[in-house]
Amino acid sequence: MSQNPDPTNPVREGAARAPLSFEAEMLALLPQLRRYSRSLTRSGEESEDLLQDCVEKALVNRAQWHGSNLKAWACRIMTNLHFNARRTLRRRPAVSIEEAETLPAPSTEDPLEKGRLQQAVQALPPDARAVLMLVVVEGYAYREVAEILGIPEGTVMSRLSRARQALREKMREENIIPLRRTQ
Repeated sequence: MSQNPDPTNPVREGAARAPLSFEAEMLALLPQLRRYSRSLTRSGEESEDLLQDCVEKALVNRAQWHGSNLKAWACRIMTNLHFNARRTLRRRPAVSIEEAETLPAPSTEDPLEKGRLQQAVQALPPDARAVLMLVVVEGYAYREVAEILGIPEGTVMSRLSRARQALREKMREENIIPLRRTQ
């Protein structure tokens, strides 16, 4: 077995053993990190700032990454940056989430459902919204989300359950019954 001569440059399996640089892997993660930053901040400008801060911190601290899961490591950096900023700044008025591209298209033909869903997600507490976005949108397992957010796996499950229940209740509250046309 040959060893990778450069331990800071991981070798991706199945890719003909071609080494990928840290920068190339971070570049490949940008779309996912951008979605996650938008879900955390609910603002286009703030999400871009958070994304930039996250990438900068990851690049500066790349020696701390030990070649495990770069996506989880970067999401944890982003989560910590976001919650640290929220603690240090005064609470700002909520910004619309309309520009966020993280929500799936509504499954029904109701044109107002997407807007109601966006408002319901926006109304969630930040910790519940972070768990919901990581599990539902990004597809992380509970264990991975617990590692990213630095919380127990049971807390991930309970926050996700409460977030889903809050969304169901909010969507049920604002249910608009379509009227039939008489012919």
